[in-house]
Amino acid sequence: MSLCRALEKPMSVAYLGPNGTFSEEAALKRFGSAISEVACDSIDDVFRTVESEAAHYGVVPVENSSEGAVGRTMDLLLQTPLTICGEIQLPVHQFLMAQQTDLARISKIYSHPQSLAQCHHWLKTNVPHLSHSALIHAASNADAARQAAADNQAAAIASQRAAELFGLSICAENIEDDPKNTTRFLVIGKQIVAPSGKDKTSLIVSTNNRSGAIYTLLEPLAQYGVSMSRLESRPSRTGLWQYVFFIDLEGHQQDDNVAAAMAELRHKAAFLKILGSYPAA
Repeated sequence: MSLCRALEKPMSVAYLGPNGTFSEEAALKRFGSAISEVACDSIDDVFRTVESEAAHYGVVPVENSSEGAVGRTMDLLLQTPLTICGEIQLPVHQFLMAQQTDLARISKIYSHPQSLAQCHHWLKTNVPHLSHSALIHAASNADAARQAAADNQAAAIASQRAAELFGLSICAENIEDDPKNTTRFLVIGKQIVAPSGKDKTSLIVSTNNRSGAIYTLLEPLAQYGVSMSRLESRPSRTGLWQYVFFIDLEGHQQDDNVAAAMAELRHKAAFLKILGSYPAA
């Protein structure tokens, strides 16, 4: 797909960088290698880059099968004018890497907080000499590998590609506690995606804080036979103990039953934002 589009205009895709992150891997899996890569310093920068049209699409992590939602992505989805155009499910395998392979010589480990959490049991079992303070948060796994490459007593948890890019040796492979560890990424952009026959629709809703409010929100889905695959709450940041709910539905917003449920929901919700309909991964 990216090769065909490149004949007209190079497709640019923004993601959390630098090169070697799982976000880059997800972008390449979805769009192929013939894209113009835009590595960003943060998830916020990915959204800003696509909003300003400095990239056609962005790829951002939204949830992990072990550690749950990526809060920053969800908060930005509430604010952005962009829509969700697609999703990617990426099996995530974590590697411990350093300039050398003697675990006893490692005094600190850099990694993204999500990756450290995904490898908690392995770290406790295999590097018991490291205290919690020796597990240092990095902006991304690739940034962790970069820092380990500059310190012969440090290691990083990152992807195999990051080890190759930064010239590090693999100390241990597949150290994630859950062998089925998977991260879900969203493709964000300005494109409205037509029905594919197997779609998801994502939306954000809120309701007044009263008895039975959640039931009232979910009732139209049951009434029109719309299946819900995800329900997650986040602080709305508009008031104390006020929440919004992120919902993933099966089906496209143009499907008759989904459209009918959305019309009913608009009357019952205090706030409703449809984030987009897109092919299910």
